[in-house]
Amino acid sequence: MAQTQADDDIVLSARNIAKSYGSVHALKGVEFDIHRGQVTTLFGENGAGKSTLMKILSGVVAPTSGQIILDGAPVRFVSASDATARGISIIHQELSLAPNMSVRDNIFMGREIRGVSGVDFKREAERTRELMLELEEDIDPMTPVEDLRLGQQQIVEIARALSVNSRILIMDEPTSALSASEVEVLFKVIRDLTARGVSIVYISHHLEEALEITDHAVVLRDGEMTASAPRSEIDLEWIVRNMVGENFDLGSPPIGYEFGDVALAIENATVHDAAGHAVVDDLSLSVRAGEIVCIYGLMGAGRTEMLEAVAGRTGIDGGQILFRGQDVAKLSIADRIAGGLALVPEDRQRDGLVQTMSVGQNMSLASIKAFVTGPFTSRKREKVLVDDSIERVTVKTSGGDAAIGSLSGGNQQKVVIGKMLATHPRVLLLDEPSRGIDIGAKAEVFRLLADRAREGLAVIFSTSEVGECLSVAHRIVVMRRGKIAAEFGPDVTKDKIMAASGEVVH
Repeated sequence: MAQTQADDDIVLSARNIAKSYGSVHALKGVEFDIHRGQVTTLFGENGAGKSTLMKILSGVVAPTSGQIILDGAPVRFVSASDATARGISIIHQELSLAPNMSVRDNIFMGREIRGVSGVDFKREAERTRELMLELEEDIDPMTPVEDLRLGQQQIVEIARALSVNSRILIMDEPTSALSASEVEVLFKVIRDLTARGVSIVYISHHLEEALEITDHAVVLRDGEMTASAPRSEIDLEWIVRNMVGENFDLGSPPIGYEFGDVALAIENATVHDAAGHAVVDDLSLSVRAGEIVCIYGLMGAGRTEMLEAVAGRTGIDGGQILFRGQDVAKLSIADRIAGGLALVPEDRQRDGLVQTMSVGQNMSLASIKAFVTGPFTSRKREKVLVDDSIERVTVKTSGGDAAIGSLSGGNQQKVVIGKMLATHPRVLLLDEPSRGIDIGAKAEVFRLLADRAREGLAVIFSTSEVGECLSVAHRIVVMRRGKIAAEFGPDVTKDKIMAASGEVVH
C-alpha cells in the first residue's frame, strides 16, 4: 500500500474491520487510514461496503470484528453520540432532516445552545446565519426545511455537521443535490477545514469531481480494499479499473430503428414559482416514440419544474401538454400514469419509495389497480409482475419480500424505475436518474433506457452531469433560466453543452 505521510499523522485507523449481516459479509478485513488535515476519498460501487465502513467509523453500527485506533489508542464506539463526543461526525447520503422544523432547529436539534433561562434561540439563529454565510447560501434561519429545494436541504445537512467543530468529518455523497457553484463553495470550505487540521473522509459517485478534492484515494470492491494511493498516482482510469475491473463508458445512443410519431409535445408551457417568477418560460419541446432526449442545465435552470409539470405534480400557467395528441394539462397524476405518462422523481427516498414497504410492494405500487378485483388483491398476479420487473431491471435483492432499506442506492433507484416501467408507459420522464448511484449502476440504468427505447418507449431524462449527456441520448437539450438555450446531436462536445448552459468552461 502506498504511504504518503508518517504514521504520526494518522489520526484514525481501521484494522482488519469485518462486518456481517447473517450470511452477508459487507466488509472483509478492511484496512483504512485517515490522515490529519487531508481529504481521503473512498471510491466503490453501490454495495462495495463504503457506507457500512463509514457507519462503523462514526459509531452508528459496531464491527463484527477488527479494531479502530484513534490517536494511537484502541477505541470502541457504543453509539453515534459517543463518536461525536470524540470529534467524529458524518453527513449521510440520504438526508436526515425534520422537514416541518426550521433550518435553525434542524442544525441544533439534540444539542441546543443553552442560556441562563433555557435555549438561547437568538444565539442559535446567529450561528445559523454564520454557517449560511460560510457556505455562501442566502437561507433565513427560520425557513421550514420543507420549503427548501433539495440542494438547499443538502446545504443545511452540511451546515449541521460543520456546527459540531469535528476533528474528523465524514461526507457521504455531500454534492449529490448541489449545483456546480455550490460544489465550488463546498470545496473551498473543505480546503479551509483541512488547513485547520480537520480530516475529511469523502465519498462520491461523481468521480471527476472527487478527483479535484482528494489527497488520498482508497477503493473498496465487494467489501474488500482493492487499491490505495496518493492523488499524484491516480487518475479517472485508475479509479474505474479498481472499482469495476474494467474501463467502460456509459453507453451510446441506440440505433438501427426509426423513431415513431410524436409521443409528447410541450407547447409554449409556462410555470411560475410561489413568488411569481417564471421557472419555465414559454418552453416548447417534443419527443418521439423510441427517442431518448437528455435535458441538461445547472441548478435553477427549470429542468425539474418542467418535468414535474408534465407529470402533473404541479400545474402549468400557460401553454399545452399534448400526450399522443391530447392535452393532458388538467388530468391528475394517476390519470396520466394510467394513460402511459410516468415520472421517476429526483428524490427517490421522499417521492419514489415507501420505506415501510418491501421491494415487491414498492415495485407494484403504481400498478396496484391491475391486481384488484372488488375488495380483493390477487397476490399471485402481483408476484408475477414483481418477479418479472426485478429480473428486467436487474435489481440485486434476495426477493420481493426484502426490505427496501436493505438495498443499495443503485438498486433502490432501479426499483423506482421498475415501478414506473411496470405501468407500461409510452413516455418515461426521469429527473436525475443517476443521482447518488455508482458508475456501474449508471451504466445499467442507461442500458435499460436504451433497451426500452428500441421497443418504442419515448424517454426524457434530466441531468446536471455533462458527461451523462453524451451517453444514450439521441438529442441533447440545454435549459437555462427556464428556456431552451440550445439543442445538439450526440456528437456535440462537453464544452459546447456547458457554454450553452452558462457554465464557465475552464
